[in-house]
Amino acid sequence: MRLTYQGPVPEPIGFLLLPRFSMVALFSAIDPLRIANRLAGQPLFRWHLVSRDGEPVTASNGIPLSVEHDLDNAPWLPSLAVCASFEPMAAVDQPLRDWLAQRRAQGACLGALDTGVFCLADAGLIEDTVTLHWESLPEFRRRHPDIEAVESLYEVGPVGFYGAGASASIDLALDTIRRRHGDALTRRVKQQLVHDHRRLPASRQRDASEFERLPERLTRVIGLMDSHLESPLAIAELAAQIGLSERQLERDCQHHLARTPSRLYLERRLALAHHLVTSTRHGVMDIALASGFASASSFTRAFRQHHGASPRELRRRLM
Repeated sequence: MRLTYQGPVPEPIGFLLLPRFSMVALFSAIDPLRIANRLAGQPLFRWHLVSRDGEPVTASNGIPLSVEHDLDNAPWLPSLAVCASFEPMAAVDQPLRDWLAQRRAQGACLGALDTGVFCLADAGLIEDTVTLHWESLPEFRRRHPDIEAVESLYEVGPVGFYGAGASASIDLALDTIRRRHGDALTRRVKQQLVHDHRRLPASRQRDASEFERLPERLTRVIGLMDSHLESPLAIAELAAQIGLSERQLERDCQHHLARTPSRLYLERRLALAHHLVTSTRHGVMDIALASGFASASSFTRAFRQHHGASPRELRRRLM
């Protein structure tokens, strides 16, 4: 939610639901606000659910959720989060872009939960550092290389706010409660939520136990790999960019990760491919190219060897 708020209490916060949005991310953002209201003995926050047409929106878990407003009748909201998950661009068109741009022009702080950031980026409405669910991060970086996207729990900037989804939305809401109403109330809300007190905004989303004690040079290599999944760099070039010889990099990877740099790179490309196969409607050739493969046949062969099924077979299983 926005950095500061000086308006009347309860503070209104809006959530625009796109089809297949993440219900856990939405409820994780709302419930800390509800608990804060109860513990404060007064309504500090009020949340409003919006859909394009005012009709219920079906979440990614198949459950439809009723809303209060359609786009034409939604009240002015100082903070408005776009909530999405799978296929975030499927419902985005020019009228929606125009509506969001109009809200920004009226002074609203626009944010996103999970993959809603794709919608804001497509509309040209991002000026801050953003975060989103780690699975979608490589695809976002590929589509929007000029936007700084990081793997953190949440980001709050001068004109936008972004939560990575799922339980990270709790951290974003707790940050809002702390900035508005202090540490004491925030601690009480955390206790009610039985929430880990040690999570910081820049905490990584994933359990990084395999990588958490790596030498800094190897974390830099992995970062370079993740930034060049579509057009993979040669291993010699990766090594040169961090000041190692190719043989030194090979030894480091074998010692710390029990695999070669080439194998590590392939695994990260195929992880992106798995996400695109299971979470988008992109064709096999498009996914192959996005994952750094020159042909559909070589991509399908590598995908089957790593994931145990071809891309098409995996999609059929999920239908």
